[in-house]
Parts: sequence; structure tokens; C-alpha cells
Amino acid sequence: MKFVDEARIFVEAGKGGNGIVSFRREKYIPRGGPDGGDGGDGGDLYLQADENLNTLIDYQFERSFQAQHGENGQSRDCTGRRGDDLVLYVPVGTRIRDEDTNEIVGDLTRHEQKILVAKSGFHGLGNARFKSSTNRAPRHKTNGTPGESRHVLLELMLLADVGLLGLPNAGKSTFIRSVSSAKPKVADYPFTTLVPNLGVVRLGSASSFVIADIPGLIEGASEGAGLGVQFLKHLERCRILLHMVDVMPADLSDPAENAITIINELHAHSPELADKPRWLIFNKSDLMLEDELDEVIESVTEALEWDGPIFKISASERKGTLELAQAIGELLEQMPRDLEETAEIREEVEFQWDDHHKQQMEEVESADDWNDEYEGDDDDDDWDDDDDHGVEIIYQK
Repeated sequence: MKFVDEARIFVEAGKGGNGIVSFRREKYIPRGGPDGGDGGDGGDLYLQADENLNTLIDYQFERSFQAQHGENGQSRDCTGRRGDDLVLYVPVGTRIRDEDTNEIVGDLTRHEQKILVAKSGFHGLGNARFKSSTNRAPRHKTNGTPGESRHVLLELMLLADVGLLGLPNAGKSTFIRSVSSAKPKVADYPFTTLVPNLGVVRLGSASSFVIADIPGLIEGASEGAGLGVQFLKHLERCRILLHMVDVMPADLSDPAENAITIINELHAHSPELADKPRWLIFNKSDLMLEDELDEVIESVTEALEWDGPIFKISASERKGTLELAQAIGELLEQMPRDLEETAEIREEVEFQWDDHHKQQMEEVESADDWNDEYEGDDDDDDWDDDDDHGVEIIYQK
């Protein structure tokens, strides 16, 4: 299945049903009181994480979604049926962003986690709501409000503990094959990896971590060159980054300059990503003599002014990979595992109709004042066919 990690969709909650103007009419009660019912609320629209999904391809073809509208009220004080909620399922790790305001509506990081993205319209009120001692035959009702709508950007960000970054052909895919059961494509040409790959590294019956391999970066990636920049976001949730350095590049380029290129692109893309814990991994160490390898390592560390952890491995020969995996596992045990512990506290998302329920009920509570204003207009009868306030009267027999 094609890997799609971004989708733009339009979501709209259901409209609230209208209230109605109606009066009770029975055989021996020709002029009963008001019995117009309220409309039903519209349906809400939710996004829910599903661990069985791993791509947003379903939203590449159908991009507009609307929850069900609420039904109008009926006579005899019958309330309209509420609209059904609509739930859209997305992969775990999906971030929801409002394209108009650029605010992050939420992150779905757990299976079956659900978030409201469009709030339903509030129901309209029937004329039975407005009866009072001074207005026994109200001809006033309210319409339901439209449901909230949003243009939403869905961004799938892989949930991994460790992220691999480096130039094409640095040996990232070979490394993930050597420490996990993942089998990404490996070849001797650039950009063999076209989509992110995940692998689970098991260090025992009770210890494991997830590692992510993304396409290689090249110079100018932060400005759109190559493939890797569009996948760098998948590393934002990683707790450790492994910077893979090819000690003997096939194009005979300088490993120190290559390492600087990766660091520059990382800072250009996201300073927060560049500040994550990062280890320097020198791969293909089996191709050089020990003295030559030490010279390359010294030149790279001096160019980067590096004082962090350094590892020498040969992913193809599985030399040093187990020791590296064990060191990663030990560090991860000391770091917080729950994303919520390290996530920034976000402001509560504002919905368009947050205050509408309150406004509607205030309108009902002020109905007596509204009726007093028209008390001299002989509003407490219902035998005339004229609408005193511009609302058509519906008679039920």
C-alpha cells in the first residue's frame, strides 16, 4: 500500500434542527396552548486513532466529510432527533492542524484516542419555550445554528524511540536490517529508501525499542532538494537521533563536510529537532585500517566540535551493532517513555460554538422581558391569522 503521510480534508459538523411554531389542536380544544418542539442538535465530527492503520491514503481521494444534521422539532412538544456523530479513523501518530489558524487541534498518540475537531450546531427552540404569563400564545421560535467547519491538515508522524539520519548510502537501512527484523531495500545507489521504515529492536524478553529510518538528506534539503526533508517530521517524536557518517563515501567526498551538511540541514529545518540527544555513528569501519579510521573520526569531531557519544560500527558485518543497540536501550530506560510527559502544554482549542448554548438559554430566560415589550399588542391570543412578530403560525388539527 502506498505510504501517504499528509492529507488535507474539509470537516463540517451537523447543523442543528429548527424549532417550530405550533399550537395544540384537539376535538374539544380548538385553541390550545403552544406545543412547538425544539430541534435536535447536529452531529459532532471526531477523529480517532486506530493502530491497524499506517497511512492516510484513504483521505487522498475523499476529502470532504460532514456529520448528520439534527431534525426539526415537531408539534406536541416533540424534540427533533439528534444527528449522528461522524468518526474518521486515522493512524496512531497523526497530528491535526487547523489550516486557517495554523493551531494544532490535537495529537493522536494512543490507540482509540478520540478528539473533537468540529462541534455540532445547537438546536433551535420551539415556541413552547417562550410561553409566559403575559404571552400565552407565543409565535416566536429560533433556528438551529450551522455546524462548525474546518479545513484540516492531517500529518502522520511515526512513533519511534530512535531516528536515523544521514546522507544517502550512509548505511541507515543496512543498520536497521542488522538490529531488527525490518527488511528495507538496500542497494549501492542513492535514495534507495523512498519512504520511512520502522524496525523493532529487541534486547530481551522485556526490553525493546522502535527505530525509524528515513530517506537520506542532501545539501539544500531544507529548501526542498531531495526527499528527506519531507520526512524529517517523522523524527520529531524520537527521543534519540543517530547521525550515521559514512567513513568511506563512494563519491570520495569528505566525511567531515558531509557531517556538517547534515547538521546544517537539521538546524535549518527545526532548531527543536537539532536540540534532541544525538549520537555520532561512524559506519563502514571494516573498510579502513584502524589508524585511518581514527584520523577520519578526529577530523569529523573537530569539524563539528563534537563532545557527545561516538560509536564505530560496520552494519553490513554486524560489527558493533549489538553494543550500540544495548547502549541505546540503557539510555532509553533513563528517559521518559510517555510522550505526554515531554509534550508542551497546549492551550485549549477554541470551537466556534463554545458559547452558543449559553447565548441560546439566555435568550429563553429573557423571553419574559421580550414578551413584556409587546404586551400591549394583544399577543395572548391565537385566533388571528396575522403573525405579530414575523414568524408563520403553524396550526395542528
